[in-house]
Order: sequence, then C-alpha cells, then structure tokens
Amino acid sequence: MPTKTVLVISWPAMVAFVLTVTCAVPVKAEADPLVKRGAEIFANKCASCHGEKGQGVAGSYDSPLVGDSSIAELARVIDETMPEGEPDACKGEDAIAAAKYMFDAFYSESAQMRLVPPRAAMARLTAQQYRQSVSDLFAHFMGRGEVKQERGLTANYFDNAGWKNDKKVFTRVDPNIEVDYGQSSPGEGMGLEKFAVYWSGAILAPQSGVYLIRARGEGSFIVKFLDTEEKYFDNHVSSGEMAEHSASIHLVGGRLYPISVELIKRERKTGNVDISLTLSWKTPSGIEEPIPSRYLIPGWAPTAFAPQTPMPPDDRSAGYVRGSTISREWADATTEAALEFADIAVQKLWPKYSKDAEKKKDGPKGRDALKQFCYELLDAANRRPADEALRTVFVDQQLEQTTNDEEAIRRFVLLALKSPRFLYPTIDTEATLHQRRSSRLALVLWDSIPDKSLQEAGEKGWLGDDKSVRERARRMLQDPRTKAKLSEGLREWLDLARWEDISKNQEAYPGFDETLVADLRTSLDLFLNEVVWSETSDFRQLFQADWSFTSDRIADFYGESWKPTGEGTDGRFSRTASDSKSRFGVVTHPLLMSAMAYGDTSSPIFRGVFLVRHVMGRYIRPPNDAFTPLSPDLHPDLTTRERVTLQTSPASCQSCHTRINGLGFTLEAYDATGRLRNQERNKPIDATGVYVDRNGKEIAINGAGELAAYLATSDDVTGAFINRMFLHFVKHPVGAYGENRLDQLKTSFRESGYNVKELIVEIAVIAADAPSNSSPST
Repeated sequence: MPTKTVLVISWPAMVAFVLTVTCAVPVKAEADPLVKRGAEIFANKCASCHGEKGQGVAGSYDSPLVGDSSIAELARVIDETMPEGEPDACKGEDAIAAAKYMFDAFYSESAQMRLVPPRAAMARLTAQQYRQSVSDLFAHFMGRGEVKQERGLTANYFDNAGWKNDKKVFTRVDPNIEVDYGQSSPGEGMGLEKFAVYWSGAILAPQSGVYLIRARGEGSFIVKFLDTEEKYFDNHVSSGEMAEHSASIHLVGGRLYPISVELIKRERKTGNVDISLTLSWKTPSGIEEPIPSRYLIPGWAPTAFAPQTPMPPDDRSAGYVRGSTISREWADATTEAALEFADIAVQKLWPKYSKDAEKKKDGPKGRDALKQFCYELLDAANRRPADEALRTVFVDQQLEQTTNDEEAIRRFVLLALKSPRFLYPTIDTEATLHQRRSSRLALVLWDSIPDKSLQEAGEKGWLGDDKSVRERARRMLQDPRTKAKLSEGLREWLDLARWEDISKNQEAYPGFDETLVADLRTSLDLFLNEVVWSETSDFRQLFQADWSFTSDRIADFYGESWKPTGEGTDGRFSRTASDSKSRFGVVTHPLLMSAMAYGDTSSPIFRGVFLVRHVMGRYIRPPNDAFTPLSPDLHPDLTTRERVTLQTSPASCQSCHTRINGLGFTLEAYDATGRLRNQERNKPIDATGVYVDRNGKEIAINGAGELAAYLATSDDVTGAFINRMFLHFVKHPVGAYGENRLDQLKTSFRESGYNVKELIVEIAVIAADAPSNSSPST
C-alpha cells in the first residue's frame, strides 16, 4: 500500500497564504485552479454528507452549509475535523482549496445573496401595527395629547370637600400619586376635617403589553382613565377603611392615555379619619410600583382608545417580527377587533362628529354628516383619499342598506377594517409617489397610519425627493411612538426578552431579588434612552460610557461605584459617578451580566453567544447534542474558565466555541450578578480572549475595557446594529432594497459620528420607497 503524504503547514503561514489567494474578486471554478481543485475535493469527500451544493443531506448532516466564517476559519475546521471520521483526509492546501470553493459557491453571505436574493414579501399589519393604526384612527377624530418636557400630574388643592373655585388653595405639578396624609392637612391653608385634591394629566405607556393598574387608599376617591367622562375606579362612597381597585388592560407603547383622580375628605360625625392614596401599575416587564413621574404628563389629554382584542403572535422565525402568516386565528382576531372599533365609533366618534357638525352653520347635517364622517374615516384607514368607486362600495351602499345609523356605521367599519387596503398597507400601486412615501414613513417610524399633517404632505406632493423625506422623518422622530419603537428595538438588539426571569442562589448572593432586577431593568432603560436621545446620540457611548443610572437598592448591592450622585430622577434614580476602570456601557451592565449567567456562576458561553450573535451579528450553528454544563462540584479546583475550556475542548466543539469562548472569557472579571471580582477559587481572573472578524483578522482582547473599545468601532458590530434596526423598523431585510444599501448605511452612520437618530432617519428614507426585490404590490 503506497504511503500517504500529508502536507503540513503552520496555521500562521496558512492564514497568510489564504489571504493572498483570496484578495482577488471571486471567480468561477473553471477560471481559478484553486477553486476548481476545491470543487473536486468537495464532490469526492464532502458532498455525500453535505449535498452537492451544501444544502444538507437528511440523516447525515441536515443543516445547509452557510455562515459567516472567513476562508481561513473554514480551512482550519476542515483541516482539523473533516471529513468526519477521517480528519487526515483533507489537510493543508486541500483544506484551503475546499474552503475557498465552499465560500465562493454557497457558504458565504455574498454567495447566499447571489443564490437567494433577499426579497420583501407582501405582508399584513403586525399586531403592534394594527393596534397603533386603530388607535390613531380614533385619535384622528378625538385628537392627540401633547407630550411636554415637564413630568408629573397637574394637582389642584381645595379647602373644601369638592371642586369649588373660590376654595382653591393652590395648583402645582405633583411627581405622582403616592400620598399618606393620615389625619393631617395636605398643605398650608387647608383644613383637617375636609379637603379635596384633583390630579389630571396622562399616562405615557413606555411599551406595548398588558398593564395592571391599581388604586389603593383610604377616603373617597374616583379614577377616570382612557375616557375623560367615565369612571374607571369608583370609591366615592367610602367607609373610611382601606379600599383597593385594580384592572388589567392592554396599552400601546408610545401613546398617551388620559387620567384624572379626585381624592376627597368629608367631615364625619365620628371624627377625623386617615386619608391616603397610591396609584400604581405593573408594566409588561416590571414589578408593581407607584407610577413613576417620567411616565406622567401634566395637563389635559383627550379620550383615547386602547384596543383589547387579543391578537395571535406574529411570526418571529426569521429573527424579527413580521406579518407573514395568515391563519384562521388572525382572520377571526381582525374581525373581532374591527367590531370592537365599530362599537367605539358608534359610542364616541360619531356623536362627537355629529355634535361638531351641528355647530357649523353651513356644514352637512344628519345623514349627510354621517356620510362625510364615513368618508373621512375611510380616507384615514386607506392612508390616502378614496376614489368615488370605493366611496360608493364602502360608504354609500352601506348607508342605503339601513336607516339605522349605528348599524350603518358598524357595517361600514367592518368592511373598511377588513379591507386589504387597510390590512396590507403596501398594496399601494394606485397611490402617487408622495402618497406611498407618506404611508410608508408612518408605517416605518410609527407602526401606524399617517396623521393629518403627513397625509396632507402626501396629497400635496411635498415628499418628492430624499431631502424632503429626510426632513419629515426627522420631525417624526420626536414623536413618542417613534421613541417607544426605538426603545423596543434596542431591547431586541440586546435580546432582553429572553431574560425575563433572573434569579440567583440566595446563599451565594443574598439580596439579589426581583426588586433589584426591576431596578436594574430601569437603570438600563434610562441609560439607553439617555445615550440615544442625547444631542450626539453616539452609538459608541453604548459601549464606552463609564457612567450609568442607579438607585439606593442598586448601590447597596453593587457598592461604592454605583452610589448615586446629584438629584434623582423620579426621586429614586440618578446618574452614577464615572468609573473608567470597571464600567463600560451595556457591555458590563449588571442586568446583562446577571442575565447571562447561572444561579451561582458566571457563564462565558452565554456571554460569548450573546456577543457573537447579537452584538457582532455572526452566525452560530446550534449544537448537535443537548448541552449540559459541567457542575462546579465535579471539578472544585477549576475556575469557570478552566471548566468551560475542558468541556468545549473536543474538536467537534471548537468550530463554534473558538469564537464563543474567545469573547465570553473577556468578561470573566464579572461574577454571576455582574459584580467586579479579581479572583475565583483563589486564582487570579484570566480575562484574555481573541476574536476573528469576518475578514479572518485575529484580534487579541484583554478584559472588558479592551472589548468595549473594539466593539465601539468594529465594522461587524455597526453592521449588525444597522441590520437589526432595519429589520425592526422596516420588517424587511436591508438587502431587499438594493445590494449596496447596507454599505451605504454604514458609510452614512460613520459620517454622522455614529448618530443613532440619524441612522433611523436614513433607514426611513430608504424604506419610504418600494424595495427593489419584492413580491407584487410590496
């Protein structure tokens, strides 16, 4: 049997060779001897398990061969592990040739873009877009409250058991409603036996989801919420004992909901009594607490609509929310939601419209006014004026079918809100360029329909070029709906939904409980908003900021560097002092560090996967087998790093864990709760690591500081962030809008000083036009 000769090349030399042979633009196999040789090797030694084009083979290797490793990384994996069971059968230059062929033919992102170009499929409204849209249909007639800089609730204090102008003592803005007067007076000039306090304003919902609203107190109190005229909680008749009222309700992020509260103390024959009241909530991702002042807006706000019809979950299989699935559940839900809106149109919108019409001397009256009301609602739902044919079908014929106004409204609303023109907003081929841009800007930035101003811009042709679209997008950016959408996008970028339940071993970490986790969530939210909505909106500060937000509870657990400085926000949170040695933006924030850890130990794997997948935007193949970490009790002398290195040492693990561990180890100076440490098991912490970027360049990193500095300007990181924001705002891949769009956004992002707000504006400008690769009518 002839002796087999194996060419052995050192990996530094091999990497240099790979970089040399891959500098040129990829060419076809028949024109490049190396690629041709790689094609032959793949066909003879790899295709039986991986398929002729790397598509996978059932029972052998089901997953397709796609990813974002460099040619050098691919060559290393092939050299060390392939073919399976015969790792010496493809070594050295053969491994490089096979890697080069795979990379160019089907493996790389550019190859996948060539083989399967990204497309923007026609999509329905997502659940969030539906709720925002019908909420804005309601606001089209009822108006929208103004979000002011000042926070809290307007409070009027009376030296009387009720509202009486000549008994008003003073008016001020209170931070929230959390009062316990006991048997005392609320303020100077007010009596002990009787008084009244009236609070008014609006609640600004920070995110979409189910909220618990609770009022608890002693004395007579009434709460009006959503509807400025109807009681939400009624404790008008008070026994003098503690009373509690609560309700759960779905609110939409970025919207104002009016609230007014009256607290009254009346004279009693039985003598003086205690008076107190707390208005609290539990947000979709928080714990119950008095509603913080940052979510309370003083002044008047109009009645609002909060749709309550449950909607089925949207498709997330592609890594982002999209309206791609059509089901019986979705069809039924949109029907129920349309009927829900029809009820509110009958109860609130039409009576207001009719009353306003009666006040106009020359305006339409009666059925003519009803017809105009339906026309206006149809135009708003369609996002542009309806033509005569649509008006006839949707409005005129429905009014002719019945003389009952309420029935006519319900028939019309059901038809309008079940129409594809409402449910599929990109069916807009009949619209003008300006109208399409108006509609798509509203959908991208607000998840909603155009307001009157934006619809006017579309109708009058004010959106004819990128400059005008860009200026309009900048104004829309300040809307609370956009701010809420960006906040949700940042939470998705950081994968926070995955870490809703964070708990620790109480023997090892006493005091780490759900109240501390809630404060950490608030701390991170405040930090993200402070950076993004600052004047510079500098993306790099998300990694490099040496300050954060803290509370007394956080400071008690995390120590000196987390003590508050200056005046608080909401009286509980304030900025920390600078700490350039241990604090690096989101990278070392205790919420993320504790989330990506076990109950009693850190997890370089969790942290590494997060950094690779979400921050770097790199592909990680799921493990072939279920992964169970080695118990620390089995290796009591090993540090976490040593234990992870031992468990992931097999060659079959290294193709992924070289990348994962190399980044995860750089955060080992932070324990399972995110507290800084310099030792583990009496051994000094080793926080050195390495990262290989998409171009195959190896970057040595020592500790969180060097990691943060690298992340702040890494092309991989900025590309991943841009891609994530595009998917979140547009619901389509950026590649569907042109092959070079991602590079274009990277360039503008750098030129803006990594300004996140300007990035969102540029995304909106691109998405205001139809994608270049799309399904019909998209």
